[in-house]
Amino acid sequence: MLITAMVSINAQEAVLTSGGNASSDNNGSVSYSVGQMVYTTITGTDGSVAQGVQQPYEISVSTAIKNTEDILLEFKAYPNPVKDNLRLLAGRHDIKDMYYQLLDIKGKVLENKKITSVESLINMSGLPHGTYFLKVIYRSDTSSDEMKVFKIIKK
Repeated sequence: MLITAMVSINAQEAVLTSGGNASSDNNGSVSYSVGQMVYTTITGTDGSVAQGVQQPYEISVSTAIKNTEDILLEFKAYPNPVKDNLRLLAGRHDIKDMYYQLLDIKGKVLENKKITSVESLINMSGLPHGTYFLKVIYRSDTSSDEMKVFKIIKK
């Protein structure tokens, strides 16, 4: 009696635009590739890691004030990308008359609130994945100035 078996083995296949390996003597190594938008995020008590190929990660900060040499802006927004809650830190800046606006990619204002403490918690858990903008605005009785704009990625 003769038994014939056919075995097919499939492996991952991807057409990539770039990739490589990075290593350190003390800290390990990582392989990376660019070209696909597939990733998984693993969260633990000490932080999180996103695994996959080409992760949508971008931090962008821009200011809209022309003469900023004498202005100390120490605003920070993290984590970016964000899953649930975004933190806005005012640093050493005077928060009197400061507001923040959360806008979607089309410029629609989703939230507009006065900054009342050095750290503001912005709940983004109910928003869909995508790109958002967080504007920090100074408003007085006579003027309104956009101080800083953060580009936020919601995952």
